[in-house]
Amino acid sequence: MKLTVTTFVSVDGVMQGPGGPDEDRTGGFERGGWLVPYFDEVTGQFMDATFRKVDAFLLGRRTYEIFAGSWGEMADPGDNPVAVTLNTLPKYVPSTTMKDPQWANSTVLSGDVAAAVRELKARPGRELQVHGSGTLVRWLLDNDLVDELNVIVFPVIVGDGTRLFPAKGLDTALELVESQATPKGVTIQVYRNAGRPEYGTAEVE
Repeated sequence: MKLTVTTFVSVDGVMQGPGGPDEDRTGGFERGGWLVPYFDEVTGQFMDATFRKVDAFLLGRRTYEIFAGSWGEMADPGDNPVAVTLNTLPKYVPSTTMKDPQWANSTVLSGDVAAAVRELKARPGRELQVHGSGTLVRWLLDNDLVDELNVIVFPVIVGDGTRLFPAKGLDTALELVESQATPKGVTIQVYRNAGRPEYGTAEVE
């Protein structure tokens, strides 16, 4: 399976609490819900299409708990591709403290997580998808485990909160494979991992 990351970020790189004021108040964050005014039909269509390509999920502990408390509690998911896939497909959670996840089809990954993720990627299938999960995404990037990165940028500067990328990390070249802008100014970029970047010196003629 191809490991893909899909993440919502602000122009200044914040990824914390995009969906609501109480989604993630870690660190006293009080600006949650910043994507809501800009999430338009085109963005929704892209997300629906993304969830139709998934065969399994890899989620960080915090994102897993947020999803379980929202999507996992839906009485009737109907034909919503997000709700249906999250509630029926396998979900893997790297954690040293979670012992007995209650959400159906959930498996805790402990021990050598990198080896476990590589084993999941080696299985037949389409996509092993990561959504949100900032700490996990940064770890996956540092361990060179991400194949494709969907970065959905909302036209707002949040000015506070956890950023997607750390101050220091593994350098990675990206190949742009898809790009679009929505009517409300959301930009959607799909990048493929292109290995290590090259460096040079700018010359002024």
